[in-house]
Amino acid sequence: MLYPVPAVMVSCQRPGERPNIITVAWAGTVCSDPAMLSISVRKERHSHAIISETGNFVVNLVTSDLAFATDYCGVKSGRTVDKFREMHLTAQESQHISAPGIAESPLNLECRVTQILELGSHDLFLAEVVGVTVDEKYMDKNGTFHLNDSRLVAYSHGTYFELGKRLGTFGYSVKKDRRTKK
Repeated sequence: MLYPVPAVMVSCQRPGERPNIITVAWAGTVCSDPAMLSISVRKERHSHAIISETGNFVVNLVTSDLAFATDYCGVKSGRTVDKFREMHLTAQESQHISAPGIAESPLNLECRVTQILELGSHDLFLAEVVGVTVDEKYMDKNGTFHLNDSRLVAYSHGTYFELGKRLGTFGYSVKKDRRTKK
């Protein structure tokens, strides 16, 4: 019951087959050096076998414009549906792995599986981030990435939400108050 969580679309592909997308709400950063993340996937999901066999996948961040496709990719099976075609998404070639990213996503994280932990209903795929692709429309002239301008989506107990109001920045609770000159 740790909510909200990021809603992400994970793309994967076996050689010679069409690419697939699975929606994952159990994903997160696990290490910064080396950059690593984890996703949890039910064993019976079509994508589970693909990721297990190929050892790679792409985590694609989701914007409010992608919310409908995200939900669709979470309820339809890639065994019977071409999700890229049905949702009018573009498979984007990755630089370091064989799985494609989703071109419409503001950020694609190319991942190579380092370990699979069997946990029960889900297996946890621990992966190293080996490549990152950023949508140029969120870059400013100084090369700063403005991810928060992309209208990211979070998932909370069956409901999708667009992230919104900024409450503060890292460390704001301990910064000196300039109004009282402390």
